[in-house]
Amino acid sequence: QVQLVESGGGLVQAGDSLRLSCAASGGTFSNYYMGWFRQTPGKEREFVAIIGRGGGTTTYADSMKGRFTISRDNAKNTVYLQMNSLKPEDTAVYYCAAGRSWGAPPFLVSSYDFWGQGTQVTVSS
Repeated sequence: QVQLVESGGGLVQAGDSLRLSCAASGGTFSNYYMGWFRQTPGKEREFVAIIGRGGGTTTYADSMKGRFTISRDNAKNTVYLQMNSLKPEDTAVYYCAAGRSWGAPPFLVSSYDFWGQGTQVTVSS
């Protein structure tokens, strides 16, 4: 069982940057690919980015390409999401997730086995 704890969310202004962190425990971190999703009230959870087990493979949702960067430090059991040029529409609860079945569609919630509790990001205009 893997436990995931996100941190780094907060209230920022449009154009600012934030770095989210997700610390993992209870499993072998490098065995899992890691993803970030986000969700706003009344909407389904939306894929943001995924990173492979070794960190060499990344995929982003089209709307985040060029602004967001996912990375991981397997020595620290942590995955990060660097978010630049934030927009009000980026306001959401951001979740990290861990999955074991590499090859499953990365944008599907069902492709991940463990989830964190989420961290709120609010971007004011």
